[in-house]
Amino acid sequence: MKIKKIGMFEIEKDSSFSARVLVLSAPAAIVFMVLVALGFLAPMYAILSYIFIILFNMIFLSPISLELQNLKKYINRLAAGEDMENMNLSEQEAKDIADAVNSMHRFWVAKTDALEAEAISDAAVLDTLPDPILMIDRAANILGANLSARRLLGDNLTEKNIVSVFDANNLILAVQKVLKKESASENLMFYLPPNKQKIYAHIKPLPWFSKGRAVAVISLYDLSKAVKIEKLQSDFVANASHELRTPLSIISGFIETLQTTAKDDADARERFLSVMASQASFMSDLIENLLSLSKIELLQDELPTEKTDISKIAVAVVDALRLKAEGRDMGIVLNIANKLPKITADSAQMKQLLQNLTDNAIKYGLTGSDVVISIKEVLSIPSSKSFHVAQGKAIAISVNNKGPKIEATDLSRLTERFYRMQAHKNIGIKGTGLGLAIAKQIIMRHRGNLTVSSSNKNGTTFTVYLPLKIK
Repeated sequence: MKIKKIGMFEIEKDSSFSARVLVLSAPAAIVFMVLVALGFLAPMYAILSYIFIILFNMIFLSPISLELQNLKKYINRLAAGEDMENMNLSEQEAKDIADAVNSMHRFWVAKTDALEAEAISDAAVLDTLPDPILMIDRAANILGANLSARRLLGDNLTEKNIVSVFDANNLILAVQKVLKKESASENLMFYLPPNKQKIYAHIKPLPWFSKGRAVAVISLYDLSKAVKIEKLQSDFVANASHELRTPLSIISGFIETLQTTAKDDADARERFLSVMASQASFMSDLIENLLSLSKIELLQDELPTEKTDISKIAVAVVDALRLKAEGRDMGIVLNIANKLPKITADSAQMKQLLQNLTDNAIKYGLTGSDVVISIKEVLSIPSSKSFHVAQGKAIAISVNNKGPKIEATDLSRLTERFYRMQAHKNIGIKGTGLGLAIAKQIIMRHRGNLTVSSSNKNGTTFTVYLPLKIK
């Protein structure tokens, strides 16, 4: 910006200062010209008088012009977003204008801060919602996406058109219908690549009084988990029904036999009653395990908080099962490392976990062999591809028996519900097929992990990792 100096003042060239001085001095010039024309004033005196009036007007206008220019610069810099201190002005009128500008500036700064805080608060609220939400304008460009949407569809969604984000013609057509006001709302399902997730979409326009560019909202609901849970429930009911059908059929058949052909046969009655008692015991165990599994699943998202001494629980479990082991001429060896810390765990579930693993080791181990239980502290828990595990130090509990080697195809299915190895069925070992499924659910609730290894030389070892602290 060009500046010219006039005496002690600095005036901007484009400030029209000179024009204002000349305009203010013009009446005097006209008067002097008339006086010279009439002979009342000599031309030299008229020129000197006019120069004097111009100088007087310059001195008179300079302070006001300077303060107006400073006020203009101050307002421009405020508009540019610079932090400015209040101006020191001498003219009262300029002070009043500056005070009005400062008051307006403070109002808009406060208003802007409030709007920014509200926008941040709204974004934070949207980010806490579990379902993906997208806001779009009239051209179907994405103006905003919450955290769930960014996790599902990727980052940098803003300003992208839904055509480039979704490969689903039915969704795009539904959005266009809503934007063209051909429909009050649209509901549909589509599949999202690459994993073919089943997504339910709800598209609804925003109310007419809403502000901003956003005109509609797309709410997405991932149905994949619901479909998976529905399938699991269906499989669970089918498997449970199948497992109960066999003992019920046996009991029903024996009852019918006892009521007819064998009603007077004491020997047959004793044999049949023994079989019926065995089948009833199996059904009781099955129902008890089903109820236990259901209870554990209900607590799956509720993290344990109590401090548990795993050593004491292990000793109690070994004492309870020692008699059963002796019945198969087996021993139980318990190795516990010194100074084991307590862990954050549900003590009742820890007892059930160790009891299931030890009972299985006795049931499927070779007669005359030992079950070896070892407990020690480790630095970390092995990662899992299927569920979350805690970080940091942990307790490792390994249960080993000297049973036959378990093949790799069976190892991967051991924790499935109702799964029992055909080799065990062939030799008449009874079981519900739920013990290891229950163990897995307990371990998952505690953010731990389970590994299984099996060989002809060393037998089978189940190792449970449980974190010292659940984070």
